[in-house]
Amino acid sequence: MKGKLITGADLLIKTLVDANVDTIFGYPGGAVLPIYDALYRNDTPFEHVLSRHEQGSIHAAEGYARVTGKPGVVLATSGPGATNLITGITDAMMDSLPLVIFTGQVAKNVIGTDAFQEADVMGITTPITKYNYQVSDVSDLPRIVKEAFHIATTGRPGPVVIDIPKNISANITLNDFEDDFYLPGYQPTINPNPLQIVKLAEALSRAKRPLLLAGAGTLFADASKELKQFAEKYKLPVTTTLLGLGTFPGTNELSLGMAGMHGTYAANMAIYECDLLINIGARFDDRLTGKIVDFAPNAKVAHIDIDPAEIGKNIKTDIPVVADAKKALIALLDSKIEMQNNFEWFEKLTKNKQDYPLWYERTDAPISPQWLIEQIYNISNGEAIVTTDVGQHQMWAAQFYKFDKPNNWVTSGGLGTMGFGFPAAVGAQLGRPNDLVVSIVGDGGFQMTLQELSVIKQRNLPVKVIIVNNEALGMVRQWQESFYEERYSESLLSENPDFVKLAESYGVRGVKVDQEADVIPTLQEIFAYDGPVVADFRVVRQTCVYPMIAPGKGIHEMVGVTK
Repeated sequence: MKGKLITGADLLIKTLVDANVDTIFGYPGGAVLPIYDALYRNDTPFEHVLSRHEQGSIHAAEGYARVTGKPGVVLATSGPGATNLITGITDAMMDSLPLVIFTGQVAKNVIGTDAFQEADVMGITTPITKYNYQVSDVSDLPRIVKEAFHIATTGRPGPVVIDIPKNISANITLNDFEDDFYLPGYQPTINPNPLQIVKLAEALSRAKRPLLLAGAGTLFADASKELKQFAEKYKLPVTTTLLGLGTFPGTNELSLGMAGMHGTYAANMAIYECDLLINIGARFDDRLTGKIVDFAPNAKVAHIDIDPAEIGKNIKTDIPVVADAKKALIALLDSKIEMQNNFEWFEKLTKNKQDYPLWYERTDAPISPQWLIEQIYNISNGEAIVTTDVGQHQMWAAQFYKFDKPNNWVTSGGLGTMGFGFPAAVGAQLGRPNDLVVSIVGDGGFQMTLQELSVIKQRNLPVKVIIVNNEALGMVRQWQESFYEERYSESLLSENPDFVKLAESYGVRGVKVDQEADVIPTLQEIFAYDGPVVADFRVVRQTCVYPMIAPGKGIHEMVGVTK
């Protein structure tokens, strides 16, 4: 009702309701007490999830955003509350996840005086956000919030921070402000240039060794259906980036699996030998490309991306297409393309898949970690939402869990954030409460954010935490073995806690498995269990992730392709 006296905090709550927010992840503190008081006083249709650390809040919001497509919303206090979000904000920026983050700030009259719990949130977050605001007038609050949600979710998604001084949220004001906005400098290009689509169609008509590379941009554009139609219509082989897993069914005959540092032989050699590479929504990061001069050296490169800054940034692009991936794929599907006979190309790639599959050495005690991932895949029927931390277990999950559906893979790609996997699973479970959520984590990363066990216990969230326990920082240990003459400097975790007792101390069911014979029945039991579980699986300590492209090597120079 216009003209009603309310606090700035009440006005904020109203704007969140208007934005159709259903979940907020947060942690209270002095500078946001007016907002938390407004949450208490108002009958809001959304739910507040109290994390046990602000890093837990923001990773949960990332997981929520990743599986729902809706923006994750975070609320934290000033100073350390805001700075505890920095890793997650950076992670979301690197992986293009839509977040709207509200941080408290000291009152306007003491900003710049080093007041208690003051931090320069604007200065700190400018390099790691898509945009940021500091509210200086309460009348601007509705417009700013509406703009923030628009910016976070359109074009290339990303995090937006709104810093709110305490006096802005505490002061009494009239509820009669407009929230309309116009951003003339922010108009993302959605539709592709028709001439560029013609060029790409012509290049595809001439190609004898074409290849599609799908990244997370395909997911954000909700273009997995169109990608599958395009690939199957012209029998085009498909490889994906780490974050693109699930854009194209992993069990499809056209799938070559993941490309890059720990990608499949078939995928990496396809990139090396193709004559046309069509990149759809991937940013050509260094873990994908390896040595630049050896990346698709014989190919004409087409790059479809909604962010023009990514096109030509790392890899020379012959056919740039600035557009939403879905719109571009629809235009290509509507184009007239007369394909060359690429039967020999497809047969060669199929033979590479058959002759050089992913492999591992199987043992029964301790457990082979790759075999463990395969059993998780089999018993979940490939339908689980899988979140991971960062390291060896992450790569094994990417290699051996075949994702046939989009938006079921939640991992930290660009930043490589340890501690991400478990809180991301909390957000994923809240976002899709009827789905099985399996959080595959290492014994190192899990210990960084395990305090969120309180959240899954409090809410009885049926997250299944699978600890791939090799008593080491596994990927660090592997690099020390491969490149530092086995000098295992501070990478061995010989004093891990008893994870079963740890889980039980939070009131969460804990199990330990160290024999292969117990893996399948344990997984069957815990997946059927209606509640949270922490399962400690003891795996072979010295196992390495293969294949691997060593730093400075080309995409075709893989080691560990065969036993």
